[in-house]
Amino acid sequence: MKNQIIAEIFEEIADGLEFLGENPFKINAYRKAARILTDLTEEIAVVAGEGRLRKLPGVGEAIAKKIDEYLGTGRMSKHEEVVREVPPDLLDLLRIQGLGPKTLKLAHDRLDLKDLDDLKRLIGDGSLASLPGLGEKKVENIARGIEWFERSRGRFSLGETLPIVEEIIEQLEGVSGLTKIGPAGSLRRMRETVGDIDILAAGRDRAAVIERFVRLPQVRDVLAAGETKGAVIVAGGLQVDLRVVDEACYGAALQYFTGSKEHNVRLREIARGLGLKVSEYGVFQDEELVAGRTEEEVYGALGLPWIPPEMREDRGELEAAAARTLPCPVAYGDVRGDLHVHSAYSDGTATIAEVARAAEARGYEYVAVCDHSSSVRWAGGLSAERLSEKIHEIRALNENLKNISVLAGAEVDILSDGTLDYPDDLLEKLDVVVAAVHQGFRQRVTERICAAMANPHVHIIAHPTGRLISSREGYEVDMETVMAEAARTGTALELNAYFDRLDLNDVFCRRAKELGVRVAIDTDAHHPDQLAMMRLGIGTARRGWLEKADVLNTYPIDRLFEALSHKANTV
Repeated sequence: MKNQIIAEIFEEIADGLEFLGENPFKINAYRKAARILTDLTEEIAVVAGEGRLRKLPGVGEAIAKKIDEYLGTGRMSKHEEVVREVPPDLLDLLRIQGLGPKTLKLAHDRLDLKDLDDLKRLIGDGSLASLPGLGEKKVENIARGIEWFERSRGRFSLGETLPIVEEIIEQLEGVSGLTKIGPAGSLRRMRETVGDIDILAAGRDRAAVIERFVRLPQVRDVLAAGETKGAVIVAGGLQVDLRVVDEACYGAALQYFTGSKEHNVRLREIARGLGLKVSEYGVFQDEELVAGRTEEEVYGALGLPWIPPEMREDRGELEAAAARTLPCPVAYGDVRGDLHVHSAYSDGTATIAEVARAAEARGYEYVAVCDHSSSVRWAGGLSAERLSEKIHEIRALNENLKNISVLAGAEVDILSDGTLDYPDDLLEKLDVVVAAVHQGFRQRVTERICAAMANPHVHIIAHPTGRLISSREGYEVDMETVMAEAARTGTALELNAYFDRLDLNDVFCRRAKELGVRVAIDTDAHHPDQLAMMRLGIGTARRGWLEKADVLNTYPIDRLFEALSHKANTV
């Protein structure tokens, strides 16, 4: 929990310094530290206590002192200093797409902008558009950004909430008499954002479980503490609800509180047609309990096979289950490698050898190191000469590796005219080419992506819609056209598993499957710990009904190379 708290403090410091026009190197140092803490799988207090804090990549002496200060005092003087200079309501506005710190500063100084209501008023009366460098088009973009910002407020990303619930469950598992515990709600369905967290438990002494729950160290406020239910607020403002039920009805309660609401409504309709009643207490025929101990019993009593929670959205899963045609979604252990990982050659934190060791530790058969191309200067994009050096290093490294293969790759920018950032004779030397749009989000994006897919050396299109869950809708792109061209050319589309992307989303995943387009689930990791986000991508793939055969990186390496080489023969 402290990792996320300190990361959020560093992000706020960076936002404030950017608003104040501070040195970009300072700003980037705080953002890099925030990213490292967010992705760190160990508790930062443990790392600091063992004297390893300054060994973390990206954590220099100045950042380390600030972390030590927070761990020792619960406060950070630099953060307090920045907040005194920049009101928190203004910092919050920097999350709005299209509203950069320079525009925000200008509006604050000249138009007395203080909060979101002021911003809406200034857009409505035309004042904002009158500022130098803005105009109607930019203001329209900011207005769209406000809509997105307001829709996302009060919701938390899957990547933020999943570690929190796992930590809480781990802390509760030792309570005497507790027999079962697990997540429910939209988190269990692996929705990309959740409003709050539901946890379900079974045990003999329910009150003891609730008592332990409300006293957990991460609890900031207790909303309820009854005999069977507790509700708390943890750091960051997230609400967590815990229910404790009898073991005899645990399966029925788990099914009920997992949802979705629409899925459960349809399930009750099916039950009524069979003369049964379904509730969180079980499946009943008149007053007799028919099933309830497990979810399999609940679905079985209605003549249905168990339906994976990620698929329970009333999108045809009940009809498919009844017809015994429900797909078997890709399993969390099916992935054999990651095809989009960054190294210290560009903006990653680890060497190629460190990336290989981290991937091997996850049981992977291969990992593709795909650093940025030359035009992405802000991310340390590689010149053609540097890319050649990297390819040489990878080939040499593979000679000494036994259990994993490192694939030479690149995340190649798709330029404004649809051409690629590297020439074909260089792309031909790579094992994996991931093409991506990083600029010109409203400049013929559909045509540019389709042009890139027509290149025989391009294997995968990275983060195809360009959206960020927390802040922006993404490119102006016709995904139906893109997917049709992907099917025609044999190009895979990436499901980017980074927690703030999850791009493709579940709906596009399902459409890709219908069109026969293969999907590559990649983490886009910039730090070895980020490889753990693969499960977020797999959860999204399962929501999109993707099966193992639909996912490129479930293939063993020989079959993967066959699939990649097939692209060159397709176009």
